[in-house]
Amino acid sequence: MDDGAALATDVCLPDSDAGPHPAVVLRTPYGRHNHHAELRAWAAHGFAAVAQDVRGRHESEGDWRPYHREAADGAVTLRWLRTRSWSAGPVITVGSSYAAHCALTTAVDSDPTGRADAVIAAVPALGASATAREPLGPERLFSRAGWWAAHGDRPDSDSDALDRALAADPQLLTHLPVATLPERLGRALPSWRGVWNAEQPDPLTPGRLRSARVPLLAIGGTRDPFAPDTHRLWQEWGGPARLLIGPWGHGLTADPGPEARPGHRLNLGRLYAQWGRAALVGTLRKGRRGALALGGSPLWCRATDQHSELVWDVGSAEGPRLLHGAAFVADPARPVRSDLLDVPDTGTPDRCLLLTAPLARPLDLLGPAALRLHTVADATPADWAVRIVTLDPTGTAAPLATAVVRRTDPPGTEASFTVPLGQLARRLPARTRLRIEIAGHHFPAHIRQPHTGEDPVTATRLLASHRTVRPAGSALLLTTGRGRGVNPVQEICR
Repeated sequence: MDDGAALATDVCLPDSDAGPHPAVVLRTPYGRHNHHAELRAWAAHGFAAVAQDVRGRHESEGDWRPYHREAADGAVTLRWLRTRSWSAGPVITVGSSYAAHCALTTAVDSDPTGRADAVIAAVPALGASATAREPLGPERLFSRAGWWAAHGDRPDSDSDALDRALAADPQLLTHLPVATLPERLGRALPSWRGVWNAEQPDPLTPGRLRSARVPLLAIGGTRDPFAPDTHRLWQEWGGPARLLIGPWGHGLTADPGPEARPGHRLNLGRLYAQWGRAALVGTLRKGRRGALALGGSPLWCRATDQHSELVWDVGSAEGPRLLHGAAFVADPARPVRSDLLDVPDTGTPDRCLLLTAPLARPLDLLGPAALRLHTVADATPADWAVRIVTLDPTGTAAPLATAVVRRTDPPGTEASFTVPLGQLARRLPARTRLRIEIAGHHFPAHIRQPHTGEDPVTATRLLASHRTVRPAGSALLLTTGRGRGVNPVQEICR
């Protein structure tokens, strides 16, 4: 690198000819040795495949600081690559999760010699701020604690670190303040405080994304916590952009949801290689295209198709009706749990609960969803957590959509706002009901709002907040349509 640090790098070349070859670069903090099979697969498709441990991780020299120097180190790597006799010049950067951040920062580099010619970003962790907080403010806790416990401030990884700590102390994440979590984990994590530095800008700003001119393939899953970031990346990218969203979690096809069908099993490696060839030879059409798997059906649908908006007013004949909790208590000492779908039926309500009638016929949800609310809170700031679950005819609950937003309305005043619930792609069978929960917390997925005016990361006191939801004027906003069915590979590669 520019400062003399050496980054451990493996190269796998095609056996078929001497080259030079188009290249693929994967820069990762998770161990380049874990990607040898992936390198061999790229090489089998005629690419020179390169995997590199990022600075300070595994066998690479330097200090490991998450989300720092990846653009600079990636650019140096690409310049080095273009001087190799086996490299033809064109380079695709690829990566999943943090490695997608590495790939993307290189793809928006201002220097053409250090800039990728195409980028494949799967389940992208776009940056420190983007992963630490929801787009509308609330801090993510469980995922950040797990990632930093496993990978933060160490050259290697300990994937089970948080699980072991929770087994030793099941209340680990309830202790305050959140800022002192490393002390309870039993090891130093100097970078933990910086996770919550909202003033630290991420390098992948909307302006940088819009300035991009190289082709992009963004891949995500409807069950992945970074699904909104994947969709935003595709929408804001300035060059030709392709989107593939399946019924998957963060592990993509290795992590399918129960709504996945056999037709949703794609060979992503083969698709990546086919897309990469099209991107490098310039046959991709301009603009945005994509394919969404319609969970619960065998179909793939076009991401750009326009569908109808369905507005279900609360209390209307077809809309959700209030079960209980129009007035409820958001108590951070007894928060609504993100990891449980049961709802208490006794005591003071801890959430507002709405329920739709059973569907008379199957319903395809294809596009953005949101909940329009009219509320009153006696504290500011106040977090509002909305969760929608499906109930089958037996009453079995399954998650459909979740969102948490932070409001700073003056205490005691009525506020009207809309909670975006992301992009849905699900076929709901007949007789399905939707349960809508409106609460003040979503723990441990998110840090508890203390209702004291303190920063939730450093707060040591917790107060209960009294909330009211006004059914009049509240509504569930859905996008519905009939999936027409497309070939996802053809849709992505043209």
